[in-house]
Amino acid sequence: MATIARVTEIIAGSPKSFDDAMAAGIKRANKTLKNVSGAWIKDQSVKIEKGKIVQYRVTMKITFILAN
Repeated sequence: MATIARVTEIIAGSPKSFDDAMAAGIKRANKTLKNVSGAWIKDQSVKIEKGKIVQYRVTMKITFILAN
């Protein structure tokens, strides 16, 4: 039997770190999507205000299994 998967892109942010942004994004994806099986970090960026980093952002592609 073939496995069918889908990929969706999300953006997550955190004031702490890229790792924290990534963990928050995966945690949130697991609330909505069933059978999350992987993630690929497509991009990282920061939001800057008054010369200081105020948010770390990651753009992620989340893979989840639709059928086995």
